Amino acid sequence: MDRIRTVRKAVIPVAGNGTRFLPATKAVPKEMLTIVDRPVVQYAVDEARQAGIEHIVFVTSRNKQAIEDHFDDTPELISSLSRAGKTAQISELEAMLPAAGSVSFTRQQAPLGLGHAVWCARDLIGDEPFALLLPDMVSFGARGCLAGLMELYGEVGSNIVGVEQCAPEDASQYGIVGKGKTVRNGFAVTEMVEKPAMGKAPSNYYLNGRYILQPEIFSILAHQSRGAGNEIQLTDGMLKLSEIQAFHAHPYEGRTFDCGSKQGFIEANVTFALARADIGDIVFQSVREIMLSHESRIRAA
Repeated sequence: MDRIRTVRKAVIPVAGNGTRFLPATKAVPKEMLTIVDRPVVQYAVDEARQAGIEHIVFVTSRNKQAIEDHFDDTPELISSLSRAGKTAQISELEAMLPAAGSVSFTRQQAPLGLGHAVWCARDLIGDEPFALLLPDMVSFGARGCLAGLMELYGEVGSNIVGVEQCAPEDASQYGIVGKGKTVRNGFAVTEMVEKPAMGKAPSNYYLNGRYILQPEIFSILAHQSRGAGNEIQLTDGMLKLSEIQAFHAHPYEGRTFDCGSKQGFIEANVTFALARADIGDIVFQSVREIMLSHESRIRAA
C-alpha cells in the first residue's frame, strides 16, 4: 500500500445471544450487562472514541433495541436530573452521548458467525480500513488497546491485530499468532492458528479482540465457506487476506477481560471497582472480608 489511509470507522458486533449468561440475558442484551455502573458495550465505544474513531457501526440483531436507546438522547431523564440538581450525572450522560450522525446500526438477521457480522457492515464502511472491537473483550490499563493499534497502523499501514501473552500451556485455548520481525510497538505476524494443538502453538501471543482491517476482507468474507460451528469465521478470512497483505501485531500493555465468560465478567467488575476513587477502598475491604470468611470455611471443612 503506497498511501496509509486514515482509519475513521469502527465496527462493534453486538448481535450475539449471550447464552452463557442466561437467564440474565433472556430479555437484556449481554452487552448491556454492567461492569460497575457502565454497560459492557460502553467501554468499547469509549475506547474507540479515545483512539480517534469518528464513526461507529453496530451490527445488531433482534431484541437489541436497548443498545440503540443507550446511545440516544434522553431529554425526559435529563430534565428530571436537572430538576433534582444532579449536575454531575447530567455531565456524565452528555459526555457519553455520541455526536449526531456518528453511529449507525445494521442487522445481522441470522447468527452466522463473527465473519458474517463483519461482512454485514460492508456498505457502511465502504472502501476504507476500519477498526473492529469485540465488546465482550474489555480493556483495562493506562489506555485502551485500540490506541496502540492505531499508532502501529500509522507506521506500517497494514492489517493490525491486538495481542496479549498467555501461559504457554494455555495457548491451545486461543487464536495464536506467530511472532516475526519487531517493528516499533509491535511485530510482524508470521502465521495465525486458531486453538493450536497442545505444544504446537507458534508463540504464546493470543488475539485479544482488537483489529484494524483493510476493506479487502469484505470480498473474502462474501465468498468464504462456513468453518467451525458451521459459521463464517473471521479468522479464516484473515488467513486468506494474509496471503496478499501483511499483518502486524500490537502487544497490549494492559489487561483484557473476557466478559463473555462469567469468570472474566466478575474479575472485570472487581478490578474496575477497585480502581475507582469513589468506591475502591470500600470494595477492597468488602472483598478482603469475603476472602477471609471463605478461607475460614475451607479450613473448617
